[in-house]
Amino acid sequence: MATTFGLMAYAGSMVWGALEARWSEEPRQRPQRERIFAANVVTVEPETIRPVLTTFGELRTRRSLELRAATAGAIMWISDKVEEGGQVRSGDVLVRIDPVQAQSAVDTARADLAEAEADLRDAERLLILSRDEIKSAEDQARLRANALTRQQDLLSRGVGSTAAVETAELALSAANGSILSSRQAEASAEARIDQAKTMLDRRRIALADAVRGLDDTEIAAEFNGVLSEVSMIPGGRVSASEPLARLIDPDALEVAFRVSTPQYIRLINENGDLIGADVTASIDILGVDMEAKGKISRESAAVGDGQTGRLLFARLDDAPGFRPGDFVSIRIEEPPLDNVARLPALAVDGAGTVLVLGDEDRLTVANVNVLRREGDDVIVRARNLQGREIVAERTPLLGAGIRIRPVRPEGQEAPQEPELLALDPDRRARLVAFVEGNQFMPDEAKTRVLSALKEDRVPARMVERIESRMGG
Repeated sequence: MATTFGLMAYAGSMVWGALEARWSEEPRQRPQRERIFAANVVTVEPETIRPVLTTFGELRTRRSLELRAATAGAIMWISDKVEEGGQVRSGDVLVRIDPVQAQSAVDTARADLAEAEADLRDAERLLILSRDEIKSAEDQARLRANALTRQQDLLSRGVGSTAAVETAELALSAANGSILSSRQAEASAEARIDQAKTMLDRRRIALADAVRGLDDTEIAAEFNGVLSEVSMIPGGRVSASEPLARLIDPDALEVAFRVSTPQYIRLINENGDLIGADVTASIDILGVDMEAKGKISRESAAVGDGQTGRLLFARLDDAPGFRPGDFVSIRIEEPPLDNVARLPALAVDGAGTVLVLGDEDRLTVANVNVLRREGDDVIVRARNLQGREIVAERTPLLGAGIRIRPVRPEGQEAPQEPELLALDPDRRARLVAFVEGNQFMPDEAKTRVLSALKEDRVPARMVERIESRMGG
């Protein structure tokens, strides 16, 4: 026990001595080194930039016609072109409805017209006769007047008699009455002619209506287009104004899209009118982009319940392969902006500041005016930063006063080329067969995809998309 206690006391003294030696040592001063971070930088180069506004829209047709049956009856004949998606030319007869009743109405109207023409001719003949009677009555009255004059002359010379004079006067009065009766007959004949002309006009109108009804038994295409919503069969009965199909002009397309109110303000001039900006509509089909150009033509008259912004319409000049109802992406070219710069979106923080490379590669903070945001880029106006370098990608470790090691664009890696695949014959044949049998792909896009599949090396992205559709 004495030995054990002695060893323990000796060990304790050794530990205490070591602690005293440690406490008595002076702390070593290590030199402090500034931490330098590597950061990508870009140069602010003011230029004139035309911003591009991106949104989505739906294709519509500016010219469509609903084909309706103008008359009731049974469908006697339907053209072979009358089917969903059938293409027709202007003037092509599409449907014929049973014309029996319409033809009977035309024949009846023509008979009524002939009767009215006969009545008019009869009235004209009566008018001629009545005028001849007036002329004859006037001649008789003149003769009676001459006879009265002679009797009065004879009576004045004492040769005639009073009875003869009175007889002559009565004869003259009868002749004048005959003239009045003839004039009444003339007035009646003229009234009958007016009535006959009125009836003739009515009969002509009735005949025109009957002919139009007969023409309506044939329904023809008003313009070149494509049929949709076809709902008729041979032998079926239709009622008046019953819809049969819709004729759509696929070449008269427009796209409807909605923009926010701030975006709408950029597309109008000082007078509040649309500037007619250029528009590009595109669809991505199996890696192939189909595009159509156009211009903004008009805007909706009202905003609509529960809607915001403005609904705009743009007419497309030439849009092969596009169809009404397609959902497309829209790119709108805004008016150009002068003395602005395009910067990476990560270079600007939420407060609108950037980190500028200064003396000794130290960073300072500067303000910029963010005008537009386009994808991964922003368009800013920075009047005092022309030619200066700024940090392209800000991180929480970077701030004012921090020293960096700038990495300029010349030191960046070159962009990777799209990955290409060498397909074996069986795999290539399966892809070609699937694309050729796809009925929903426009002919223009199908031609591009087939042309790409015939190359020695095919884009891997296109192959993945086609095989994903095949699996679905």
